Amino acid sequence: MITQTDRFNFKGAIATHVDAAFEDVQSLYRQLHQTPELPFQEYKTSARLADALENFGYEVSRNIGGTGVVAVLRNGEGPTVMLRGDMDALPIKEETGLEFASSETAVAENGETVPLMHACGHDLHSSCIVGAAAVMAGLKEQWSGTLMLICQPAEEIFGGAQAMLDDDLYRRFSRPDIILGQHNMPALAGTIGHREGSAMAACTNLAVTIHGNGGHGSMPAQTVDPVVIAAHVVTRLQSIVSREVPPEETVVVTVGKLHAGTQANIIPHSAELEINIRSFDDALHRQVVTSIERIIRAECEAGRSPKLPEFRVLNETIALHNDPMAVEHVRQAHAEHFGGANLFAMPRLNASEDFPLFGNAEAGGFSGDDIPYVYWFIGATPAARWAETLGTSVSQKMRHLEMPHSPYYFPGNDVTLRTGIEAMTVGALAYLT
Repeated sequence: MITQTDRFNFKGAIATHVDAAFEDVQSLYRQLHQTPELPFQEYKTSARLADALENFGYEVSRNIGGTGVVAVLRNGEGPTVMLRGDMDALPIKEETGLEFASSETAVAENGETVPLMHACGHDLHSSCIVGAAAVMAGLKEQWSGTLMLICQPAEEIFGGAQAMLDDDLYRRFSRPDIILGQHNMPALAGTIGHREGSAMAACTNLAVTIHGNGGHGSMPAQTVDPVVIAAHVVTRLQSIVSREVPPEETVVVTVGKLHAGTQANIIPHSAELEINIRSFDDALHRQVVTSIERIIRAECEAGRSPKLPEFRVLNETIALHNDPMAVEHVRQAHAEHFGGANLFAMPRLNASEDFPLFGNAEAGGFSGDDIPYVYWFIGATPAARWAETLGTSVSQKMRHLEMPHSPYYFPGNDVTLRTGIEAMTVGALAYLT
């Protein structure tokens, strides 16, 4: 680990290289923001990112795990550091009013044409990867080891990380010694939040089909009504959290979709539910999913369903647990570069990420031990807006600010973009110098 004096000298060098690359990275960011693409459809996005990384002298491979990009810079003996950014967008109509706002549409899996927006800042994350690549290439004489950059598809559906791992990511390229990632959030632009240990929730999105025996609404005794069964399921599922989960644990069970029937006087043949489950403990999470399936089967039996219910996992990911020693190592590096006053203690988030799959050998399906990782957060709220927002803490102010997945959310201001580039660079240099 480099000394405080050494890192102070790096601060000026990093700033110089960021200044040199910033206009091009900002232009790239605005292009990406204006032309978002859905998960696993990031064809133009990945091509732009790959071209930019090749220009800095990286060994670039395309179409990894679908549309993923891997860029490697081998620079002598030393550890392998992996930096990961995501690049997919959401089916949301943008309402930011930006000059470079998206007006794109795409055809979703169900055949519906949907509007597109980078409402979660993945365009910012991948742009920061490109910016960090430029800085690290410019500082090659100052560090030693291997830098591995990942532009990952399909984070929004928890699909891209596993797809890249399944495409033999670590065997084909390098197995990292440390994995670093970041996400924007509605904190003060220019600040960075860290949290060791449990930081983000596991998530399962479960689709369920409940079968009935439809018929005329005037003759319910001659039918099996799946709507009634589904209604009992919705209310009964809430008892899992109140009666099966220890009070000190945090679990959320949400029925976000319930669809059945076509009109009032027809009892339908089936009802469709989609259930969202979140928790911070993977073992407890599996227990909750098992309880959901048990309750649905029991309600179907009680309601005389003619067929067993059908379950389909739409997508899922494990809980994110930052390695404590690695967090402290990165936090010290960030403190020395940005100043301790620009760091904050990150609250635990009930949101979810597929990033931890890169580090968890069992869940990710790769051989060997788990790989330590650090996932931090960069503030995205301009200073003036932050000052006028009610509250004193990050958690309090967040309640009054636009959040990711909002049509009004815009994290890509210049301060946040610059902070993201520098945070990634400083994190990498903490292990490569």
